Amino acid sequence: MTHLGARITHIAQGRVHIVLPARPEVTQQHGYFHAGATSAVADSAGGYAAYTLFPENTDVLTVEYKINLLAPAVGDLIEAVGTVVKSGRTLTVCQLEVFGVQDSRRTLVANGQQTLIRVDGPER
Repeated sequence: MTHLGARITHIAQGRVHIVLPARPEVTQQHGYFHAGATSAVADSAGGYAAYTLFPENTDVLTVEYKINLLAPAVGDLIEAVGTVVKSGRTLTVCQLEVFGVQDSRRTLVANGQQTLIRVDGPER
């Protein structure tokens, strides 16, 4: 996320927001946010949302996710929101939403669903 220039702006139990400011490195030939950048911040938002509900000394990995690109991702930034739908002992399911933000207007540009797995983390 550092490489893309994304940052977490909101953390709550089961919910994380990540913003990615517009710049040439994360856009495609028409000036829209690239689908890869859009998908990456959505995946991370869901992963961190799941992680907020996991016990200590565990980690998170994405098992699968599906993103529907609903509209060209334009704006000053995009904001990805990951929300836990169901947190289980092993698998967690999250809803993913990405909004294009221009001034204070938010437009839904992508949505999806993600499954994550809880794994044992390194001993600390």
